[in-house]
Amino acid sequence: MPEEPAESRILTSTPAPVQVVGINHIALEVGDLDEALAFYGKLFQFEQRGRSETQAEIDLGDQFIALVLGRMQPADVKRHVGLVVADKEAVRAALVANGVEILPLPDRFLDFLDPWGNRVEIIGYENIQFTKADHVLRGMGLGHLRKTDAAIDELSAKGMRPG
Repeated sequence: MPEEPAESRILTSTPAPVQVVGINHIALEVGDLDEALAFYGKLFQFEQRGRSETQAEIDLGDQFIALVLGRMQPADVKRHVGLVVADKEAVRAALVANGVEILPLPDRFLDFLDPWGNRVEIIGYENIQFTKADHVLRGMGLGHLRKTDAAIDELSAKGMRPG
């Protein structure tokens, strides 16, 4: 019997889409776990959550990054991960001090490639609508962080004004 064409296998009636709550983790492919931990450790404070022969996890409060062995594709051009930090300018200084090239973008952005070609964009917590719950910020030692008026306006427009 001939195989059914792929187009006819697509479901025409599906349940209602489920709302996404957030991102639990991201995975970055690297060539060497020890080198990746050392590289990122020069830029960011983090606790190592776990490790196996092929993966190491680093905590970002209530989320984490998985560093996974096996980067095989060329360096990222547009695809990137955006990391929210407490002090964007301190990251800029650490990049410069460690000889990491900052990609030439408008001043609002701070992008770089890690040694394996993962593009990372650094964003200051105060300037964006991404918000950690107060108890998570306190647990991370960041209870002092505040949002700019523009970020609060973004949140307010969505009914998410911080208390």
